[in-house]
Amino acid sequence: MPKIKAEKKARVHNDVAKQGIVFNKDFGQHILKNPLVITSMIDKAAIRSTDVCLEIGPGTGNMTVKILEKAKKVIACEIDPRMVAELQKRVQGTPMQSKLQILIGDVLKNPELPFFDLCIANVPYQISSPLVFKLLLHRNFRCALLMFQREFAQRLVAKPGDKLYCRLSINTQLLARVDMIMKVGKNNFKPPPKVESSVVRLEPRNPPPPINFTEWDGLTRIAFLRKNKTLAAAFKHTTVLTSLDQNFRLHCSLNNMDVPKDFDIKEKVEEILQSLDAEKLRARTMDIDDFMKVLHAFNSAGIHFS
Repeated sequence: MPKIKAEKKARVHNDVAKQGIVFNKDFGQHILKNPLVITSMIDKAAIRSTDVCLEIGPGTGNMTVKILEKAKKVIACEIDPRMVAELQKRVQGTPMQSKLQILIGDVLKNPELPFFDLCIANVPYQISSPLVFKLLLHRNFRCALLMFQREFAQRLVAKPGDKLYCRLSINTQLLARVDMIMKVGKNNFKPPPKVESSVVRLEPRNPPPPINFTEWDGLTRIAFLRKNKTLAAAFKHTTVLTSLDQNFRLHCSLNNMDVPKDFDIKEKVEEILQSLDAEKLRARTMDIDDFMKVLHAFNSAGIHFS
């Protein structure tokens, strides 16, 4: 007879079990429990008494109450109604209650983020990448101190030539200064995650780079699809050439320009790359300036990526 695997029981910590809360894996719930780590994050955030702080995924409020001690106001975004109830219970009847605003729901589905000066969050791993870009495209804040899985954090700070350097690295660094602040072991959470974590500081670049981010993202998407290939090879794919050809024809139509009868998108792309001596460049070693030159050359020729 085939062996029947015993059902794995979720690990429930005693103090949490008393409250009747079982952490939801779908929400990536790993509550930061070590007060020393929380204090260190708060100190490194340099919270001012006039700051409005945004916290994403406050959980049971271990970090929230520490932020409330220093900030003017905390806006906490929480998707789990059970955690909202615990958080409300924690500040009820205290001076902190009037300083806390709770937004219930998925922060990624909110069309716009509220006004805030500072963001501090132990980020659920499923929303790491979309949250980073939602914050950076929102722009109007001083700094974000975010806890991520270790490898994701390393990708954010990776430099050209690094093994983990990728589209996430260059897109983030275009919009913000990124620094690794501290490492956090998995035993500092309950329940403990399977991987180690790190805290990263993001400071939006001010003024922002003078480019269309959608265009930039389209270019880096093509280049990093196979980051070890040359740009010449990356731009030879039929799907890429077809998309660029359609975009060029749309650009001509919108600007009342005639498409040359002998126009060939493949030849045009090769001509642009050759003019920059960029045919043999590879995405894994290209920096922001390299990509800006390539983007400017393509856009100047009427070829767009979005």
